[in-house]
Amino acid sequence: MKLKFFIPLLLGLMCFTNVKAQDVAIKTNLLYDATATVNVGVEFGLAPKWTLDISGNLNAWNINENTKWRHYLVQPEARYWFCDRFTRHFLGFHAIGGQFNIGGIRNNISFLGTDFKQLTDKRYQGYGVGVGVAYGYAFILGKRWNLELELGVGYIYQNFDIFNCSGCGRKVGHDQNHYFGPTKAAINLVYLF
Repeated sequence: MKLKFFIPLLLGLMCFTNVKAQDVAIKTNLLYDATATVNVGVEFGLAPKWTLDISGNLNAWNINENTKWRHYLVQPEARYWFCDRFTRHFLGFHAIGGQFNIGGIRNNISFLGTDFKQLTDKRYQGYGVGVGVAYGYAFILGKRWNLELELGVGYIYQNFDIFNCSGCGRKVGHDQNHYFGPTKAAINLVYLF
């Protein structure tokens, strides 16, 4: 049933994107790759100076018995290019949505009012949604290859349960968080079709 709905939707989107040479790109964020997070992004040309970038990230495994770093994240972004699509400066307007299960990470980090030291003895499981704005630059490496640098800031609302330790299932609380700060960092290796 879902496939019957998905195929016409995909075909309809392709009609509006006018797919031809260098109107579609596929990419990977090397920063996510460095944290063992599987990720892929697809970007479609919409108009002479506009593209739609949709990226997804997944980390579906535990580091060890006492350390969890599991999450998925979807981040669609409308981009306005100051020159031609896929070249030089751009502004991005993104949304963020995902779930996480993180805990047992020994650290001594406090950043922008968030105390990450709490991840040492507790586990947090929940979801986050938000919006942000980003600036980026695309370097042309060759006929089909680009390197993008991007940094974004914005807001994320998080709703989560708190557990006493990373490996146990004893819930000790529930909380919400309103985060303002960096929402996107990317060094994307891009292949253009």
